[in-house]
Amino acid sequence: MLGCAIVGMGAWGRKLVDSVQGRNGAGLRFVAGATRSPDKAREWAARQGIEVLPDLDAALADPRVQAVALATPHAQHAGQVIAAARAGKHVFVEKPFTLSRADAEAAVDACRRAGVVLALGHNRRFLPAVAEMKRLLDTGALGTLLHVEGQFSGPGGFAYKPGFWRADRAESPLGGMGGMGIHMVDMIIHLAGRFRDVRVVSQAAVLEGTIDDTTAMLATLESGPTVGFATLAAAPRFWRVALFGSGGWAALHGHEHLTVATLEGEPATRAFEPVDIERAELEAFAAAVAGGPAYPLPVEEAIHGVAVFEAMIWAASSRSVCRVR
Repeated sequence: MLGCAIVGMGAWGRKLVDSVQGRNGAGLRFVAGATRSPDKAREWAARQGIEVLPDLDAALADPRVQAVALATPHAQHAGQVIAAARAGKHVFVEKPFTLSRADAEAAVDACRRAGVVLALGHNRRFLPAVAEMKRLLDTGALGTLLHVEGQFSGPGGFAYKPGFWRADRAESPLGGMGGMGIHMVDMIIHLAGRFRDVRVVSQAAVLEGTIDDTTAMLATLESGPTVGFATLAAAPRFWRVALFGSGGWAALHGHEHLTVATLEGEPATRAFEPVDIERAELEAFAAAVAGGPAYPLPVEEAIHGVAVFEAMIWAASSRSVCRVR
């Protein structure tokens, strides 16, 4: 059983722990944790059997801790990943991985040198409907891929107040990209490959004094298809990704409802069973640490996702096309 520490015990850190703690077959157990507001977390931590430690350094020095899960502000990720790797701890880190490609490369290099597993928490990769979309594309059932569309939006921005770290433009430079949209960028990479260039408009239409609420991208992929993508931080929740090919299209609405159409037939919708994707990603992390299958998000794709994010930031500020390095 892999002994883990949760670093960051806010709402998302707790969700990660709740998905696996005390569940048979998970392959890991959270034994310790650290957070910026320990008094707010003590009661919950006690219920979960987690010892609250003073900080990350204390967690890394704890012999019970073989791995850390980082649910911390984006700008802290690179330094924390590197510190964990140097301490010989395996790392599960929430997205965005980092806010610059250089930081992502440094973090990956530290983990490689230390021989520890690095796993990035893009949980939608674990959806059965996404596996089916990838199968359709890879087998040629959709013909030649021409265009990809994605949207991941939600109302979270309405709750952001000055002083909250997610309301800081340094942490959320493109509004909902850090909390939501980066997932869709990873999904597009996973399904259709690397980005070549991006064009971005990002603005605040309804939110005041915090972050942009509307971010839209037009892009091309290295293999040729175009991409249209948007993330809204002040709108009803919506999740959709669609692949459009010369022989058919496949559109996933939410996590479970996949509609497929071909040139010869009418659109047909298939409903998939719900999956606890937080549990799935943590179990995959534990399995990779134990010597099982590699974590199903290659670090090269993790770095590329950050490079896309970085290019989007530049493209939005310059109002011009930016190539993805």
